[in-house]
Amino acid sequence: MKRSYYSNSIPQFLLDDERLILGELSLNHSHALEDLQKNAWVKQIEALKYSLKNIQKGQIYFEFAIPRMGKRVDNILIINNLIFVLEFKVGETQYQKHAIEQVVDYCLDLQNFHEGSHKEKLIPILVSTKAVGMSNDFQCNDNLFAPLKANYENLTEIISSALSLSNDTTIDSTQWENSIYKPTPTIIEAAQALYRGHNVKEISRHDAGATNLSITTSCINEIIETTKNKGEKSICFLTGVPGAGKTLAGLNIANERKKVNEDDHAVFLSGNGPLVAVLREALARDDIKTAKENGEKLIKKNAEKKANAFIQNIHHFRDDNLISQKAPIEKIVVFDEAQRAWAKEQVSSFMKRKKGIEDFNMSEPEFLINVMDRHAEWCTIVCLIGGGQEINTGEAGVSEWLASLKNHYSNWQIYYSNLISSDTNYLSDNNLKDWLQTVGNEKHQLHLAVSLRSFRSEKISHLIDKILAGKASEADQIFSDIKKDFPFYLTRDLAIAKKWLREKAKGSERIGIVASSGGRRLRSLGIDVKNEVFAPTWFLNSADDVRSSNYLEEVATEFDIQGLEIDWVCLAWDINYYFKGDKWNCQNFEGTIWKQMHKPEDHNYLQNAYRVLLTRARQGLIIYIPEGDDFDHTRPKEFYNSTYEYFKMCGIPSM
Repeated sequence: MKRSYYSNSIPQFLLDDERLILGELSLNHSHALEDLQKNAWVKQIEALKYSLKNIQKGQIYFEFAIPRMGKRVDNILIINNLIFVLEFKVGETQYQKHAIEQVVDYCLDLQNFHEGSHKEKLIPILVSTKAVGMSNDFQCNDNLFAPLKANYENLTEIISSALSLSNDTTIDSTQWENSIYKPTPTIIEAAQALYRGHNVKEISRHDAGATNLSITTSCINEIIETTKNKGEKSICFLTGVPGAGKTLAGLNIANERKKVNEDDHAVFLSGNGPLVAVLREALARDDIKTAKENGEKLIKKNAEKKANAFIQNIHHFRDDNLISQKAPIEKIVVFDEAQRAWAKEQVSSFMKRKKGIEDFNMSEPEFLINVMDRHAEWCTIVCLIGGGQEINTGEAGVSEWLASLKNHYSNWQIYYSNLISSDTNYLSDNNLKDWLQTVGNEKHQLHLAVSLRSFRSEKISHLIDKILAGKASEADQIFSDIKKDFPFYLTRDLAIAKKWLREKAKGSERIGIVASSGGRRLRSLGIDVKNEVFAPTWFLNSADDVRSSNYLEEVATEFDIQGLEIDWVCLAWDINYYFKGDKWNCQNFEGTIWKQMHKPEDHNYLQNAYRVLLTRARQGLIIYIPEGDDFDHTRPKEFYNSTYEYFKMCGIPSM
């Protein structure tokens, strides 16, 4: 893949005729070339020829691809040991905040995901050609300079000042350009990129260290084609560790099948309300922004309608098929977080209370299979399963899907990940396990083994497993291997946690505070888990909005954040889940007192809730454990302290 529209040595660029450069840029531009873009290139070429006239070495790139973001950098200059990343705003008189964030984001993307840039110094420069000149601070932190602000007149001076800080070493531009790019997009970025028509290969890592998303997609596509050709009905169980990209895989399958054959009517369904709301809003906003950039007008209502068709709520699918007994139009349905589908008792209660149906006697998995079984010919269900992620009463887990197939739909072909039969986090019922191994088709390609959420370290999910299993020495050993890559701290001071988050975030990186929905006594410290957040606002709005995660005021719980992620997380810990006596203890706050939980399933739900909260950070995590207050019987110091000491035994340092 050619990464830029035009690249050359800087001396040759200075010699090349402007029309030749413009011609090459136009030739590589795959979209209709607008006069606005053409004129911007003319001004860029002119500005760079003027600014670089005294530079006798280095390499220049125009429109360098940043696949994860679905964007192209206006210009990259490699001179000596420095990488300059330039964003031009031709005719702009201000240094707009969003433009500064954009050029910093480009640098962060290269630093985090482009192997040739990992250890090099990156300099973001916003060039607002008609803005007033400003003084710049040439500060460098972790090989990333503070963003520099330039105009047409002073760009030469700013590049020269930066070069005075360089050394005699030189980056090999050919090696740099061809080095491996291993992007790990957020689920929001991935959905936006797929929605724009990008291929999953462009936006996801494909190194040997990760089980490739495209391999998993190919496996499922083969299963669908086999099912279709034989006129069968099939179900696939795709598993993955937290952050491995299950939702991305599901979106990609639905997206790819639409390209293969519109008549398949593939659809992505999720019962995760916040995830659906956030992705739909993000897609609609991105669509409106893209239309505006292309000189088109798109009203939000139409953008939302289109986004709603791409990502649907599973409960609306269920309700539509309660009314009709016909087969749905969809031949392929992808169920996200299928382990969270409701057990029979939960569905029966809901149907009686909300729908006025007195005798509903099916679990949600059984009903959803029943709906798809109405097809006279073929159909495929793809279930995305997170191990140990059932977080609410009545969530059935994978066992209910298998029991429904065994008892009512034995003619269906079952394809399952090897983890379903080998890991009790997915399936603990030995009878179902034996049955599955007898009748099903095991496919190791249906497991996503590596957590890509935290691109800094793939071992985070293993560390969290050991912490929640009470295995401090094993957790300590894993943490010693990853602590240089993944910042992870404890603190007893919320102000320190907030300060750390704000100092860490760069560009448009998101920060936020999360806590367990059962952490009721955090309210005394200003953290109210009962105050509901509106997920699209919390995840998408800017830092100056008090409802945004970045404002560090509203707190998200496991129900708000499951399936989603942010860059830097503070997890506020309460004693509904505390470590004492060599084990985790569970309690629920009722009225004015804590009550111990005794049911094993309640212990599992709470442990899974904290598993979700501990695995939401892409780049770093700080756990705030309050001091407690012995004058308040609901906040005894003893339980907070013993939990804090346990985390220290796991190797987590205190700040």
